[in-house]
Amino acid sequence: MSDPAGTRGWPAFLVPSRAAQRIAWALVLALPLLWQLGGTPLFDVDEGAFSEATREMLASGDWGHTTLNGAPRFDKPIGVYWLQAIAVRLFGLNEFALRLPSALSCWVMALALAAFAAERWGPRAGALAGAMTVSSVGFLVIGRSATADSLLNVLLVLAALDAWRYIESGKSAPLQRAYAWVGLGLLVKGPVAVLVPGAAVFVWTVASGRWRLLVAALAEWRGWAWLLVLALPWYVYALHRDGMAFVDGFLLHHNVERFTGTIGGHRGSLLYYVAVMPLLLMPWTPLVAVVVARARSLWAQPLGRYLLGWSGFVLLFFSFSSTKLPHYALYGCAPLVLLMARALEQARPWVARMVAASVVAWTCVVAAVPALVAHFAPTVSDPLYHALLAGAPSASLLAPALVLLLVAVLGWGASTAQRWWRLPAAAGAVALLVCGWSLPWFGETLQGPVRAAAAAAAAHPGSIVQSGVHLPSFSVYAERIVPKTDAPLPGDIVLGRADRPPAGAARPHLFEQRGIVLFGPAAP
Repeated sequence: MSDPAGTRGWPAFLVPSRAAQRIAWALVLALPLLWQLGGTPLFDVDEGAFSEATREMLASGDWGHTTLNGAPRFDKPIGVYWLQAIAVRLFGLNEFALRLPSALSCWVMALALAAFAAERWGPRAGALAGAMTVSSVGFLVIGRSATADSLLNVLLVLAALDAWRYIESGKSAPLQRAYAWVGLGLLVKGPVAVLVPGAAVFVWTVASGRWRLLVAALAEWRGWAWLLVLALPWYVYALHRDGMAFVDGFLLHHNVERFTGTIGGHRGSLLYYVAVMPLLLMPWTPLVAVVVARARSLWAQPLGRYLLGWSGFVLLFFSFSSTKLPHYALYGCAPLVLLMARALEQARPWVARMVAASVVAWTCVVAAVPALVAHFAPTVSDPLYHALLAGAPSASLLAPALVLLLVAVLGWGASTAQRWWRLPAAAGAVALLVCGWSLPWFGETLQGPVRAAAAAAAAHPGSIVQSGVHLPSFSVYAERIVPKTDAPLPGDIVLGRADRPPAGAARPHLFEQRGIVLFGPAAP
């Protein structure tokens, strides 16, 4: 701990200042998030839908309302669309710009967790917390997705961390900031922005018996003022513009019904998140077991109780939700990252060796994905996905082999205190492999034909609709509204599936690739 940068024995003029070390580490944390950020096609449905809604917002000029293929989109509030639109204005309509707000949000979250850990447990714990954030598969993938979830995550984390700073110090400033983060979260996702940090504070209050702190927090009028000033104007505008359609679409359907009913077929058992949460933290998952083993002693400590209560509430609450999506578990992973960083910083050598083995195993899993897809593609029953996976492009194994060798070298001897940096370096190498090799390959496998079909559509200026598919990314690439319909008109160009041609007269194939077809107008 006395020489966290490992610079002992260096010539004085070569030893970087602490400020320079922090800046350099912050830039290193950004690397996995920005590496090949635009190198993967947009994934449908979510990335395509958010991106197309942003494109249509820019085209309409109404920055208070979003549509998808011309129809009102009430799925999420306006916040992420504003950030995506600003990025598009700066960098053009492309994957990099559309994903940039998510990447920067994950980066800020990593810095916030690193700073929080460093303040309480020292710079090594801080460095580990930051590295775990940007290399854990769940945060890494959602931090490179053109959706609202990475932005929501950073706001939840900032709110919950500032709420703890208020509990710790009793000062008003961090409490006001927490209210402000919640207000911004209401602009990004809705009521969950209040629920998660509020529940973290409430659980800690109940467990600790510190009711006066909670009452004082709820009475902080300046915090409420911040929340209302930031969130209320857009909600008033949306309600004025769309009335009960907004209430039914956003508040009832996409919030209440997500908990009480299953939306989009996303269901799972009561133990769904018990299995998902550790997987989202790969390759650091062995440390989850260490934290669970220490849960009783952690609960006896005020901060440990707060972090466990935060994570435990998310796990319990969303386990009872009827709609289950993997990224919901990420709302409770940030406190685990802090506890895991602390556990690794204090760990005995065998724990570090166990984590090193997990990083090696994770590298092997990442490298094996193309082979696994090729093996199981013939068993896929859906004709479209069978065609997409069976015709997947080849993947060179040179990059995975080199990364596996590097990870093995870094993992060897990582259990010694002087070589603590080897584990985050190894995990970072795997993260770069995921971003620069796995995701581009997987994106080209599933979405390459959609992007190619949009390019082919540029030569056909007629009206285009989609039938039998829901691929909003096509609209982004084609830069035009492509509505869904079950009954295309004879003169329409139709984006569809090879196994489900439009009903009626035969149509020529203007483009076809691995099950994705651009059907021409029907023959007269």
